[in-house]
Amino acid sequence: MEFRHAVCNEAFEKWDFAEACRAIKRLGYSGIEIAPFTLSEKPLDLSPARRRELKDIMADEGLDFVGLHWIMVSPKGLHVTTPDAELRAASWRHIRDLVDLCADLGPNGVMVFGSPKQRSATGGLTVSEATKNYVDGLAGVAPHAETRDVKILIEALPIEQSDVVTTLDEAVAIVRSVASPAIWTMFDTHNAINERESHADLVEKHFAYIRHVHVNEIDGRHPGTGDYDFVSVFQRLHKLNYGGWISMEAFDFTPGAEVLAKESIDYLKLKIQQGVTA
Repeated sequence: MEFRHAVCNEAFEKWDFAEACRAIKRLGYSGIEIAPFTLSEKPLDLSPARRRELKDIMADEGLDFVGLHWIMVSPKGLHVTTPDAELRAASWRHIRDLVDLCADLGPNGVMVFGSPKQRSATGGLTVSEATKNYVDGLAGVAPHAETRDVKILIEALPIEQSDVVTTLDEAVAIVRSVASPAIWTMFDTHNAINERESHADLVEKHFAYIRHVHVNEIDGRHPGTGDYDFVSVFQRLHKLNYGGWISMEAFDFTPGAEVLAKESIDYLKLKIQQGVTA
């Protein structure tokens, strides 16, 4: 089997959307994952006509819409676990609005829920209390996500970024507790830095709950600029017949969008081949 390759679009943020899609397809990707802030400050600001236009552009350029990530960069000031009930409700309405945007842009989309600053314990809450607010919020928005056929993916983050859901074990526990076909988890090579198990073993352990994979180097640069062990992870994913996306997310755009996208997919395909044949 062959993995499906996608790229996160922040490196192409300043590009015309159609030109970005054209370049992404030309460079060898079949999917695009979108950070909503690159389209508009608020999801409700995107009219139905603009949503249809974006969807048509992706289709015309031969790209599949994969989903959304960096979902709480804008608007500023939102927080999903805060003790401020009014702000918390507004923040979860934002998530609900993003569910609609995700569904409008394409079928079977995912929403990667990282957002460390907007989910960490704040306002005097303990980590346990903040986590409960997070779980309650997910449970509250899950029925709407189900009706729109969108999957919200809890992303485990290293403790340096957030104190709410810091391991894949914790993410899976929440998935089980919410027990909704709209709530799952994902694996990110960069954000698994604090995990104690090997990443390949971790992926196999929780494979039944993983619906998406982000790839980058541990320091956040694009694949091939460091020494992350992609081979063992790809070997395990291949063994388990993973059918989701391998989505490249870089945080250092210094090389330029086309260079980092091309170098990444060439390197990843090499490592996948090594993993498959190992």
